[in-house]
Amino acid sequence: MKSFSAPSQNMTTSAALELVSLPLPELLAGAGHLREAVFGSRVDLCAIINARSGNCAMDCRFCAQSAHNRTSVEVFDLLPSDVLCARILSLAGTPVAKIGIVTSGPALNGREFDRLCGVVRSLPGEIVPRVCVSLGRLEEGQLSELASLGIRRYHHNLETAESGYARICTTQTWRQRRDTVERAVRAGLQACTGGLFGLGESWEQRLEFAFSLKELGVRHIPLNFLNPHPHTPLASQPPLSAGEALRIIAVFRHILPEATLRICGGRPLVLGGRQREMFAAGANALMTGHYLTTPGYSMEDDLAMLASLGLDPDLRAAA
Repeated sequence: MKSFSAPSQNMTTSAALELVSLPLPELLAGAGHLREAVFGSRVDLCAIINARSGNCAMDCRFCAQSAHNRTSVEVFDLLPSDVLCARILSLAGTPVAKIGIVTSGPALNGREFDRLCGVVRSLPGEIVPRVCVSLGRLEEGQLSELASLGIRRYHHNLETAESGYARICTTQTWRQRRDTVERAVRAGLQACTGGLFGLGESWEQRLEFAFSLKELGVRHIPLNFLNPHPHTPLASQPPLSAGEALRIIAVFRHILPEATLRICGGRPLVLGGRQREMFAAGANALMTGHYLTTPGYSMEDDLAMLASLGLDPDLRAAA
């Protein structure tokens, strides 16, 4: 049987389809080998701050924060500067490499953007490189200003394959999302760009998505799994099985052998008691703590899990 244990920078779609059909233990063995070869025992942790919540004008069918969906999530404007600063400083005292500031909506307006920049300027210089931001569809000048402040990474998901995007969102196109990623990179920021699985996409679309990320040169990829939220159009969508989620992680590791694969939303629901296997599947990073609208695992629990597996938080990832 053909071995997929060695990294291939020229992986083809047909070879990736062969991966999908491999027995899960064989697929994970190859993916785990790739992770260890590049990252060893290091695991990159991040945590996020929900800095503006709900009332989003986008109509994403999976999102509890969309104003188009009648959900019960908390709605609030951009956090006061002192509150936001205090939360950043609190997380800076933990073993997370990156502290994400996340705001709902298509983009921050000018006044909000200026206030957030003021918060960043007030932080100690050694903390600023650990801050990353997810602020929507910013213009290139705003993205350049973030880079000039010392922000190094910009988060903006593509969500899914271009061929399936219109089925989950009509208020923005996939290419508009991609254009934001490209603007961020031109501005000197690293792209943190991934997506959400379990939307009803096919394996062909998952591979299309993975190769789109590869073509864009994305090196930091969050992988989320749908946690169907009541009162959204995808409320009745069945969650992925743990085995299916592990297979997704492993296939992405084979296609993107040197990228950081970060397991984020949906981990408790989808992986549950099998979450320890995500490292064997090729993941080398985690979002710890709560997500935007759903609970996650505590940092203490995640650190204990890593220690039990002989893995170490990698603060070097903050550099």
